[in-house]
Amino acid sequence: MDLSFNKIKHIKKVNHLINLTDIYFVQNKIVTIENLSGLTKLRNLELAANRIREIQNLESLTGLEELWLGKNKIMEMKGLDTLQNLKILSIQSNRIREIAGLDKLPNLQELYISHNALTSLKGLEKVIGLRVLDISHNQVTSVAGLKHLEDMEELWASYNKIADFAGVEEELRHMVKLNTVYFEGNPLQLRAPALYRNKVRLMLPQVRQIDASKSPSLVYLSSS
Repeated sequence: MDLSFNKIKHIKKVNHLINLTDIYFVQNKIVTIENLSGLTKLRNLELAANRIREIQNLESLTGLEELWLGKNKIMEMKGLDTLQNLKILSIQSNRIREIAGLDKLPNLQELYISHNALTSLKGLEKVIGLRVLDISHNQVTSVAGLKHLEDMEELWASYNKIADFAGVEEELRHMVKLNTVYFEGNPLQLRAPALYRNKVRLMLPQVRQIDASKSPSLVYLSSS
């Protein structure tokens, strides 16, 4: 069901549609997540670009695999504990200052939390299966707290305050599945842009893509 790009203010008259698997309410005027109880087959809930301030009333959506809450007014990550099957959480462009509420999401694979107010990556300690992490456009000063994420494939960390190459190497070098990193707009890139890519290639030899372009040598190897 797709009711995106309307002027809907309230979620209602849908909880009897028990066979729904996907709901899209993008770009409306919804303030409260409500009236979704009973939709146990729901897999994808898209509520981006609304006026939501709180994550709530999701307890019965135990089959949910994707939750899209970008561009709202959310200040805290909470109300997610029962979403045991959640694989993708997008909470970009909100007002979040810290990562929290993910301890009981064992299947989470992708977290999109760019354009918020994060200063650190604390809160990911128990999210061991994360493959994609987007923390771009925050105030993060270090990638400390990622070392345990051995399945990480993509790290998007552009436009933060990361300055220390050694800290990046310490946290990421052992991640053999890591193939994409974005660090443009950080002090470690801005200080010496001509040397930046070579430094990243040397400390993270497994990486195939640095920012918006692939390494020429790695492109050649992959096409042979």
